[in-house]
Amino acid sequence: MCRSPRTPYAHFVPLINKTGSTAPRSAPSPSSLSVLRRALTVFFALDGFVFAGWVVRIPAIKEQTQASASGLGMALLGVSAGAVVTMTLTGRLCRRHGSGPVTVAGALLLAFGVTLPPLTHSALTLGLVLLVFGAAYGGINVAMNSAAVDVVAALGRPVMPTFHAAFSLGGMVGAGLGGIVAGHLSPTWHLLLLGAVTLLVTLATAPVLLRHPVPAPVRPEPAEGAATAPLAGRARALVAVFGLIAFCTAYGEGALADWGALHLQQDLAARPGTAAAGYAVFALAMTVGRLSGTALLERAGRTATLVGGGIVAAAGMLVGALAPSLWAALLGFAVTGLGLANLFPVAVERAGALTGPSGVAAASTLGYGGMLLGPPAIGFMADWVSLPAALVSVAVLAGLAAGVGWGTRGAARA
Repeated sequence: MCRSPRTPYAHFVPLINKTGSTAPRSAPSPSSLSVLRRALTVFFALDGFVFAGWVVRIPAIKEQTQASASGLGMALLGVSAGAVVTMTLTGRLCRRHGSGPVTVAGALLLAFGVTLPPLTHSALTLGLVLLVFGAAYGGINVAMNSAAVDVVAALGRPVMPTFHAAFSLGGMVGAGLGGIVAGHLSPTWHLLLLGAVTLLVTLATAPVLLRHPVPAPVRPEPAEGAATAPLAGRARALVAVFGLIAFCTAYGEGALADWGALHLQQDLAARPGTAAAGYAVFALAMTVGRLSGTALLERAGRTATLVGGGIVAAAGMLVGALAPSLWAALLGFAVTGLGLANLFPVAVERAGALTGPSGVAAASTLGYGGMLLGPPAIGFMADWVSLPAALVSVAVLAGLAAGVGWGTRGAARA
């Protein structure tokens, strides 16, 4: 029997990246929390919007820099490297300054970083400027997720999926608009306008995060040594397994975001605007899947959601990568999005149910690793074999996630 939606959050949602102050604070009013939740939703949507706007112009940037597939993969590794560095540092900044101000700072850096790729003319310089973009992207993701975790804890309701649905919706809108303007604006003007929109939205929304900080709930201090004690052998192994599911899921999302449009344009002769629709339909399917995720979990349970989602995603990606027609590939992308939508949240929830915040942190870190390492891995495989064959790796990992989900069904019941 599935638990009440409140139960998992009440027991294991981590309160990470707090401000440095330990002084007691009064509980926020429901209206203040509602305003803060809406502002954070805007930042999640903005993040997805900017990311999608960048990825739909990757084919044009590749042509401009005359980079090979492996050269582009190396350049995209700049996003990964920049993100990893700032993900490591952002937690400390949030603890010292608060997650709200750090989210605002990350958004401002993102507005600047997204305008840089069209100014480059080689894979090397593209990789260097993508360090800046990756630093901004990694920083804002850690900071706004930290703020969202605080809101979830303060509300006492499992509203985290709505934030990630907003990210997917923003990605869908960004990809759709990117496809419309791709045939009319150069990448330079497109991404410059994207940076301007990001700046304006940030300036309009930032005051809410700065004026409505979420107080940290008062909790008893853990026993000395408990917070850093190593995980028990079996629990630690299971957390790593659930982290592997998160990795497989995020690998597919990152691969489709960075290579989906190029596959449609290069291998299926799609026009730039139509190729951009590939990520749009994927993001729309992810949004629908996440919005319906709670009902799915209550009806089918966690194991069925993991296994069924992995199988559906694997089948969809085989069609998306190998179909000989554009519309069949777009259908495959949509089915892949529906399958992957809820694998990451379920994996992280299971890890947290086992070991609390440390399990959530471990699974989430592995998930981000999949998102960051997927695109460059696809680039290398595309040079060795072909881009469609490289994209089949998404299906393989989705199938692996389904198998792992089935193999851990006993642990889930326990």
